[in-house]
Amino acid sequence: MKMRPNISHYCQKCLAANPLGQEFCTRCGTRLMIVVEPSAARFESGPTNLSTDEHLLERISAAETRVARLAERLERSLDLLLRYAQNAYFDRSLIRALVGLLTEDGVVETERLERMWSERCQRDTIEQEENVHRDELRMRILAAARMVDKQVFEQLINEGFVLLEDKQIPQGITRLQRAAELAEENAPLNLFIGEHFFRRGKTKQARAYLAKAHAALPDDLRISLLLGLTCADDGEVALAKDLLSSATTNGGSSFAGHYGLGWVFVAEKKWRRALGEFKRALTIRPSAEAHYVLGCLYYELNRDALAVRHLRKATEMDGSYAEAFSLLAQAYERTGRKELARQALEKAGRKNGSLFQAPKSGALRLMTGADKRLAEALREDALATDFTNGH
Repeated sequence: MKMRPNISHYCQKCLAANPLGQEFCTRCGTRLMIVVEPSAARFESGPTNLSTDEHLLERISAAETRVARLAERLERSLDLLLRYAQNAYFDRSLIRALVGLLTEDGVVETERLERMWSERCQRDTIEQEENVHRDELRMRILAAARMVDKQVFEQLINEGFVLLEDKQIPQGITRLQRAAELAEENAPLNLFIGEHFFRRGKTKQARAYLAKAHAALPDDLRISLLLGLTCADDGEVALAKDLLSSATTNGGSSFAGHYGLGWVFVAEKKWRRALGEFKRALTIRPSAEAHYVLGCLYYELNRDALAVRHLRKATEMDGSYAEAFSLLAQAYERTGRKELARQALEKAGRKNGSLFQAPKSGALRLMTGADKRLAEALREDALATDFTNGH
């Protein structure tokens, strides 16, 4: 068996022979593909299945052409990216030069400008993430829709989310509420509306939607936490305790969960259990608010030394905490330290009662009737709690 000595690379257009390794045809200039003499034809004798070999070679050649075109496109894309990067670098250099010039003239403050720019970038990033989250949520809501008039429901949902994206919050929520009337069993929709009202401190409205979401998803620990807090605010002690206990036991510890349970035990006059829950809340989230809560409870139990310790810690962590200074002044007054009481009261600016003293106007409430600052911290923590990660 004898092989032919010189194997040529044949042009697929003019069929001219070209040396192996040649990129373009020497006769017509066409980019060469790997259409070569079939392998069986390289031998003087042997099997010659020319049609199959030629077919395979044509397929390989077509693939080679596509790969070549893709490589060219990638090369052009890389050139564009490099050009954009270079333009961005020049633009940034120009802006920095302008900022330097304006700073020298006293027109702008460099540090303030950089801080504002950083804050703006962070806001833009958060908005983009929220938009992505809203779009995913919208798809889940539509996927969970089970009703006859699905077209009207879908239109209300789409209009509502467009309004929310345009910062027309009241109008968007109104559209979503109308959609929720058509699908009361839609848990993602009811949870979203409930979270909206919960975030704004409207616990009664939040509870109505969270209760519907809980009915559809009774094992959802996030819903249990939010609904438990709204029930505690309405004075539903037994239901609040069940929901919050389920959330903290099965989902993991959270400041909001243990704080809510502590509040429930205060309402039941179970001081030792309340103290344990508030201490857990402090361990999870060491903050001025957590120390203030413990100071209030120790003050109610007439344990003034411990009350002063936690209230002082709260004021050290935040020198503008007027409520903590006010109660600290009362604790000093009760222990006979008049001068310290006077100094604390001056920093407070006003005299407030203890957090756990029921107001004359009605029952003690967890959030809407409590310290506004503490209620805000509670809502923030509850909405940020992620039970998928144990917190």
